[in-house]
Amino acid sequence: MELNWSLKEIYPSFDSDEFKQDLNKLTDIIEEINKWALEATKNKDNLVEKLEDYINKFTKVTDLSSRISIFINLSLSVNTKDKNALRYSDILEKKLTNLIGSSVKFERYISSIEGLDEIISKSKLLKEHEFMLKNIVEQSQYLLSDKEESIIANMKNTGSNAWAKLKDNLISTLLVEIEEDNEIKNIPLTMVLNMAYDKDATVRKKAYEAEIKSYKKVEEGVAAALNGIKGEVLTVCDFRGYKSPLEKTLIDSRMSEESLEAMFLAMKESLPVFRKYLRRKGEMLGHKNGLPFYDLYAPVCEADMKFTYEEGTKFVEKNFRTFSDNLGDFARKAIDNHWIDVKPKEGKVGGAFCENLHFNGESRILLNYGDNFGDVVTLAHELGHGFHGECLNNETTLNSDYPMPIAETASTFCETIIKKAAIKDASKNEALAILETEISDCTQVIVDIYSRFLFEKSFFEARKASSLSVEEIKDLMLDAQREAYGDGLDPDFLHPYMWTWKPHYYDAEYNYYNFPYAFGLLFAKGLYAEYLKKGKTFSKDYEKLLSITGKNKIADVARVMGIDINDTEFWRNSLKTIEEDIEEFIGLSNK
Repeated sequence: MELNWSLKEIYPSFDSDEFKQDLNKLTDIIEEINKWALEATKNKDNLVEKLEDYINKFTKVTDLSSRISIFINLSLSVNTKDKNALRYSDILEKKLTNLIGSSVKFERYISSIEGLDEIISKSKLLKEHEFMLKNIVEQSQYLLSDKEESIIANMKNTGSNAWAKLKDNLISTLLVEIEEDNEIKNIPLTMVLNMAYDKDATVRKKAYEAEIKSYKKVEEGVAAALNGIKGEVLTVCDFRGYKSPLEKTLIDSRMSEESLEAMFLAMKESLPVFRKYLRRKGEMLGHKNGLPFYDLYAPVCEADMKFTYEEGTKFVEKNFRTFSDNLGDFARKAIDNHWIDVKPKEGKVGGAFCENLHFNGESRILLNYGDNFGDVVTLAHELGHGFHGECLNNETTLNSDYPMPIAETASTFCETIIKKAAIKDASKNEALAILETEISDCTQVIVDIYSRFLFEKSFFEARKASSLSVEEIKDLMLDAQREAYGDGLDPDFLHPYMWTWKPHYYDAEYNYYNFPYAFGLLFAKGLYAEYLKKGKTFSKDYEKLLSITGKNKIADVARVMGIDINDTEFWRNSLKTIEEDIEEFIGLSNK
């Protein structure tokens, strides 16, 4: 079975004629758009035609730049030292900065048009992109002058983009010194992180201690990257007139502060139940002072939950089909067509992600598969992202870009299918293990995500005054963990370096990429409850919901299913399903 993904469907190689021709074509298209925008914005004549031109031209440039960018980024994600990818990454960034001025100029032009509704009503293409055009008008108040926007875009290449590359390089090439079989070995960080799931307590603790120690080699460089990126974000947000990076994130997420506060209120109310689970898990593993961080993912009962990759893919496809054949067919297509890069290796980034390739209707999925049930769940999660992309394939390019919070819905829904299916076929011990995996994952998404939100918020506050030292950053992380986890974790064994390898802190365009996971989990739980009520007929409604996520505000997407995300009661009801699982787990574990 092929375990490396195929990128030849995007380009055969960096040296191929196709890649080089497209790079040149991108330059030509950008020059063409720049000339067109200069002329088009001189007057308000032929507005329908100009807006249609804007949609067509930016669709074309988005498709082409996405193809080039994704090929570069996917190449780098499996080999962060790929010299061709690194070189072309810089070249592409410089090319795309030449488009910023025209993009801003025409967006400002759109926002100055009087009677936009009437103009949109005269064209089928404009009606199809009504949400996008009106969103441009809403966002225009935060635009700077063409020259200022161009300066910021150019400075990012040597600022946040460069810092992010440095961090990726430091973390992906970090080798952890650990003793195995009575000899000292240097192994990639991704492999050490997988040891957190090992059934041997000695291995888990040893891996945690070696991991913590290894960050000393890179902590100064990674801290500099974090300071540089977050400092840039604060400066740019201030220039644009946002009250804070959080306000910008909520606006970009098409989500209100009221919705966020309603969700957080319910989450905070539920923290005592999660802490009760953590303490019980700690007791089961022989700890008296709460659960040490290195045992967060420890298996709690003897259940042989090993899945080879082939077994994992079969299990996922089979159970996806219980929901719908469309979902099962998609999974099989992704597996058979080598859209998935499976195993950890040196130079490969950690974690997992899915990249949807709207320009050709495909996806690519990166895993660091370690043959555990948790890896099967991650496979299902990433295939869920891919299926979301599949449901958007009939939408136009400019109507397919959905906001962060809704991004985690399809993935979490697919996780739920797999976990529920696994429990049905399991022995008592396996059922307890799966239930615990589900609760452990939910704890990450509710409690740990809340700690990450608190950390990022406090980091931004402190960064306004000055750069933070490594020790100050570690202290902020520990404070956030203490506040979120409370007495659920052993205070002597927290994780002061959780900021180093989590990629979500290092993208200047996506700040606070933490609460969207909680939104996705709880929204998906609510949807799953609807599925249980409606049965097979639900899948069509579900696919429709995913298909409109690129051209609606989140509250309007939720309303399609009769859900009010400003109502704390909705979030409480979703959390109750997890709380019930925790009570069931504690009851089973005491028998």
